Formats: sequence, structure tokens, C-alpha cells
Amino acid sequence: MSTNLNKKKTHEYFMWLALQQANRVLGNTKDNPAVGCILTKNSHAVYAGHTSIGGRPHAEQNVLKNYNKNFKNTNLYITLEPCSNFGKTSPCVDLIIKKKIKNVYFSIEDPDIRSFNKSIKKFKKKKISAKHGILSSYTNSFYRSYIKSRREVLPFVTIKLAISKDFYTINKKKNQWITNEYSRGRVHLMRSEHDCIITSSKTVLKDNPEMTCRINGLEDKSPSRIILDRKLNISVKSHILKNAKKIETIILHNSPNKKKIKALKKEGIKFYRISSDIEGNLNLYESLLLLKRIGFSRIFVESGINLIKEFLKQNLVDEFKLFISNNKLKNNGAGYAKNILDNFLKNKKIYENNVNLFGDVLKTYKVQ
Repeated sequence: MSTNLNKKKTHEYFMWLALQQANRVLGNTKDNPAVGCILTKNSHAVYAGHTSIGGRPHAEQNVLKNYNKNFKNTNLYITLEPCSNFGKTSPCVDLIIKKKIKNVYFSIEDPDIRSFNKSIKKFKKKKISAKHGILSSYTNSFYRSYIKSRREVLPFVTIKLAISKDFYTINKKKNQWITNEYSRGRVHLMRSEHDCIITSSKTVLKDNPEMTCRINGLEDKSPSRIILDRKLNISVKSHILKNAKKIETIILHNSPNKKKIKALKKEGIKFYRISSDIEGNLNLYESLLLLKRIGFSRIFVESGINLIKEFLKQNLVDEFKLFISNNKLKNNGAGYAKNILDNFLKNKKIYENNVNLFGDVLKTYKVQ
């Protein structure tokens, strides 16, 4: 693959390829960032890689340890500043130096204080040219969740809600969807880009969902499921519990029902006890702190309007995905959401989405 573009466009082109690599594993790298990496030589991309599922090996290691040809006059394009610290693996900076890469280009600095703004100094000492800032505006948006995970105590939370054209969230007709199949397919894609889904026991009891990725190519990217169930009302026959030994399933609760906990633990369910807030519900702030502590940084909330309202009310939402159907429900609608949406999303920035949903509309709000 080659390009005759000018130098700036060439750098942007290869960084864009690196970002496409990173996007392949977004939400599947645990507490490590999803990084993409492109190795070039003579204006050709000669090897591409990304962070492995689970977070290790890093993207740079996957590229540099698997490219088995001469590294002379090679350039490396990385979406994020390479790590400089010793952790569970040796620093990627050291490997890049060892391979004698000629030029290193990364998009943005790593917000992790162990690596922030340290790589260029190390490269300079070894006479390796290193520059950053290519496509930085796009990359900063791509890494919003990772940046928050390194700078703040709470994880990044995305809310998804589907409404009819007349603002209802529930179709009272049995087994009838609000949005079309293209919107629902998009939701499966969104699930695959997060490391866990939060829902409520009320949603599980009412809808009996599976909360998995069920479109071609994403079946193995179903995120962990987190169920908020203060009183352990969930049915042991719920679909979401049937494959708990295959897909991590966690219940956050505040119940003394040891018998039910013991029975569900045999099915592979994990339990964490959370205190109640002043209204008698599970403390959402405490729940998010716990989830971050056990390794979740990109959280997707799929539930009824009441839980969504609480997340918004407590200012715990970073991004809001609103699917709007092209159809009205009228008398078949329930769960009216217009007042809630007007109240919490007023004056919030909308990202434009060029997604063809064949009649349905997707609006993405930056909440904070």
C-alpha cells in the first residue's frame, strides 16, 4: 500500500490506518487502552497491529515482534504515546529503540502519569525522531473513556435509549420493537465496544433480555453483564443468567438472601454488596467506583427510563445515545420520556452521526 500524497497527508493517512486498528478492539482491552499501530517502509504500510484482547500484548509489541524483516528505515505510527514504564510487560519505548525504528509518530500523549510526555525524551537520546499531534482532535475524542479512566475516579458511562417519534420508551404491543432492525444492529455494535453493560433487575424481569452481541462477527465480543438488583428479585430462569459461565455476569445487591446467592454462584454469577442511597435504591456512585476498581472503564447502560433518569440526575453520564424511531406509538406507547430528555439534554452538544438507519435517527449527546 502506498501513497503519493504530500508529507502531512501521508502522516494523516497512516495514522488513520492506525486508528482503524485501534477501533477493532475498542472496549475489549480491559483497563489498558485500545491502541493501533502501523509500520511503514518506503511509504508502504508493511505491518499492522493492535492491542490484544484483554489488554496485552500491547500494539507495538504485536507489530515489532511479529514483523520478521529488516527494520532499517522503518517508521512507526501509533495512536497513543508508547509506554515508558515497567509493568506486567517491559516498556514499548525500549522495544522501539531496540528495533532501531527511524521515525516514530504518535497522535496524542498518554494521560497515564507513568508515561506522559516521557517517550520523546528517551527517543531523542537514542537519535530516533519522534513527533506527535497527528489527527489529535479525532484521537482525543476516540480516547475520551481512557483519558477519564486515568484522570478521574469514575469510569466512562454511555447511556442508550430508544424512543418512538412521539417520545415513548415502551411498546405495549407484545414482542414489538420500538426501533427498526438497523438501529438494533447498531446497538449490538455499541455493546461490543464496551467492557460491560449495566441493566436493572426490573428490566430483566420485564423483557428477559440476553444482553449479548448477536450479529455476525461480534458473537465473541459480548461484554460482561452487570445487574442492579437490590433485593435479589431476579429469576433464576432469566436468559441473562443461563450463559453466565461463558459471559461474566455480576449482580450488585443489598440482600441477606444467602440461599439464593449460593444457588446463583453455582451458575457462575458473581456478587458484590452495595449500600443503599437515601431513596432506598442501590448507590449508583458506589456501584461505579466498584466497577472501576474491578477493571471496567467503558460502561454501557441499557435499562428502563427510571434508572436512566437516576444516572442523569446524579450527573453520572458522559455520553447519551438516543435512537428515535420513524414511527409513532400513540395509544400503544408507555414510558413517556420527552420531559426527562428536555430537562437533562437541554443545551448538550450533539455529535453528528452519518449512520444510515433507514428511517430511524441516532443522536449522540456529549453530556459532560
